[in-house]
Amino acid sequence: MTISERPSKLSLPQENPGVATVLEYLIIKFPYIDAQVWRQRMADGKVHYHDGSLVTAQSPFQAQQRIYYYREVENEPSIPFKETIIFQDQHILVAYKPHFLPVIPGGIYVNECLQDRLRRSTGIETLQAVHRLDRVTAGLVMFSKDPDTRHHYHRLFATRQIHKTYQAIAMTDASDNLVGQEWEVTNRIVRSEPRFCMRVVEGEANSHSVIRCVQQSGRAALFELHPVTGKTHQLRLHMQGLGWPILNDDYYPELQPFTADDYSAPLQLLAKKLEFTDPVTQQSRCFYYDGELSLPKDG
Repeated sequence: MTISERPSKLSLPQENPGVATVLEYLIIKFPYIDAQVWRQRMADGKVHYHDGSLVTAQSPFQAQQRIYYYREVENEPSIPFKETIIFQDQHILVAYKPHFLPVIPGGIYVNECLQDRLRRSTGIETLQAVHRLDRVTAGLVMFSKDPDTRHHYHRLFATRQIHKTYQAIAMTDASDNLVGQEWEVTNRIVRSEPRFCMRVVEGEANSHSVIRCVQQSGRAALFELHPVTGKTHQLRLHMQGLGWPILNDDYYPELQPFTADDYSAPLQLLAKKLEFTDPVTQQSRCFYYDGELSLPKDG
């Protein structure tokens, strides 16, 4: 059993969903966690309030109280790839995240994530990611070091004041001459079923990407992608919509049966560059990962 080194937290909702205790709320909030698991966590002192006082099975529900708990998984995988710190100053840290490593804890990962690895290696407990990459995507992730300036960097992403460049590899028709061509993709992306997947539907566009082919070798092609918006799985869906799903994508165009990670066949998507004006120092920033995706030799 692996137990998270740091607590997860949630705020009880303003409207009571019809429960008398915190325990009852957690049971309906997390239907896939057995009620006895919550009872045991409370008995072991692994659920508490913001002030550190323990939540018990009899603790009454009170709106907007913060609840802290420690996630547990039976067997947490260890990802055999190393992160790299690209840059840091007093406000931010930028690191390269390898394929398969989550940015923050989630699912079967409670300690094995980029954020916790960097906290351990740097000793900076205040380190917090200000944006996300999919676990299966590699590339640059920016972290805030100073809680007092963190909101400025969150706003960069929320207001689209940051320019992101990705690389992707897809299989194409060898007879197509795509190099130099550019496509602008706009459409509406919403949650699908299962909930971790997304889909394109009719309606007002909420996603926007600019995609350009920069190299071809046989059927394989290398694309440069610029997401203007930041919807979940946006680039993966936009490449699929153009007819070239990203190589080794287990979600699109068709969700594949769950299997253990194949470390020899990562999703061919790389977050390569971040460009922005630093909202605190007003310096122009351009962070670049010098690794490249390689076209398959038998493409």
